[in-house]
Amino acid sequence: MKSLKWEVKTLPNIKSAKKRVLITETKTLQNKMFKTALKTAMKKYEAAVASGDKEAATKAYALVVKKLDVAAAKGVVHKNNVARKKSQYTLMLNGMGV
Repeated sequence: MKSLKWEVKTLPNIKSAKKRVLITETKTLQNKMFKTALKTAMKKYEAAVASGDKEAATKAYALVVKKLDVAAAKGVVHKNNVARKKSQYTLMLNGMGV
């Protein structure tokens, strides 16, 4: 088995259960990759806002909103969390002024 934070104490005997273990590992890694990319996009947006560069912040905003919407659609992040983040980021962008 691949190295995960948790370890299966007793391996499943049933063929379908063995498959589920492998699928769960794969999905866990995919979700981790997706969340990491999302967090990186969020940090880049926050850095652009902090620097005061409106153009870079606008581009980063479009990217982070798209990633948030996809995350909500896939069920990686809760839809209310996504709505709250989008609202916060919109307020941050509008608060930058000209």
